[in-house]
Amino acid sequence: MNLAQKLLLGAALVFGGAYLYFSVLPYHFSPQYQPTKEDLELGGVYDKSKEHGTWHGQNTLSYYIPEPRKLAQVLGDTNGAAKRIEVDLTNQHVYAFEGDKKVFDFLISSGKWGLTPTGTFTIQYKTRSQLMKGGTQALGTYYYLPNVPYVQFFGNSEIPWSKGFSFHGTYWHNNFGHPMSHGCINMRIEDAEKLYYWATPELNGKASIKATSENPGTPVIIYGITPAS
Repeated sequence: MNLAQKLLLGAALVFGGAYLYFSVLPYHFSPQYQPTKEDLELGGVYDKSKEHGTWHGQNTLSYYIPEPRKLAQVLGDTNGAAKRIEVDLTNQHVYAFEGDKKVFDFLISSGKWGLTPTGTFTIQYKTRSQLMKGGTQALGTYYYLPNVPYVQFFGNSEIPWSKGFSFHGTYWHNNFGHPMSHGCINMRIEDAEKLYYWATPELNGKASIKATSENPGTPVIIYGITPAS
């Protein structure tokens, strides 16, 4: 191998390593919560025995999730056109569309202690209430958050929904419009509720449901660059 070939190989290794570090590893080895089988078996039911949580060293009280309301009470009128969700990381907003009509525009908080992935996804699992825990106590980023409301996990062929990226309601901070999460899309509870009941898969009266070919999830497009916080 001559010098030019060695230099090309070295450059390929450097750029390949950089791509792996910045584009693959952050999403497959995220510091955020990833749902366990035991967590999912709770079935989206509010757990009154676990109402107290902690977020980065601060105690917090979980939000009580009311019984499901009729869609008209939450959503108002919708036109039934093809739905999609867009997440603008640069401006920290989520937009919901029916065809060309924008029906929702909400402030969010995306990843600060872990990256929020960009690309095209679908909603793949929905649950009304979910325990989330993760972070690191040594770094002051540990969190234990019971009864996180209106959770919608999204994923694609490269980043499965089981990696834990989701839209969800947030009761432990009110700093929306600024990055605050470990990779998820934090939303105000009332906004997360609207998006939860608006998006597919349809719940069909259940507290938790997984998308299927007969009941597919709404497409999600995430773009932009998360601002420095």
